[in-house]
Amino acid sequence: MGTHFDGDEKEKQVLNTFIKLMRATESLTNRLNKHHADANLTVSQFGVMEALHHLGPLNQKALGEKLLKSGGNITLVIDNLEKSGWVKRQQDPEDRRSMLIHLTPEGKNFIANYFPKHLQRIKEEFEVLSETELNQLASICKKLGLQKEHNN
Repeated sequence: MGTHFDGDEKEKQVLNTFIKLMRATESLTNRLNKHHADANLTVSQFGVMEALHHLGPLNQKALGEKLLKSGGNITLVIDNLEKSGWVKRQQDPEDRRSMLIHLTPEGKNFIANYFPKHLQRIKEEFEVLSETELNQLASICKKLGLQKEHNN
């Protein structure tokens, strides 16, 4: 279903494309997030654990920037992961003002087993695209994501 906006052709094209992008993203996200919920994991918690799994210990600021989350939000996410026993905070030996977030042995075990299953679900979702289409989509998303913000 396209837009019912009564603008010029370029406006309608841009709006229709935006709507399709947002609907596809929401639909894909909702399908993938069901698996997180089944594991009692929020999207943000998964993001933190996945980042720590692949990048090693990081401070809260770096995690927030990586996941595009505010400082307050990332603190709450880490608090909850810490309560679950999946991460721990340790003082950064190179900067005593900073805490590094580490996966606990339980957290490492969980994400090491969970991530391959999550990746398989992602692969299944993207099976409808050819290799060329995957490359095109990646390029387009990067271009949109890196576009400089417009000043009002």
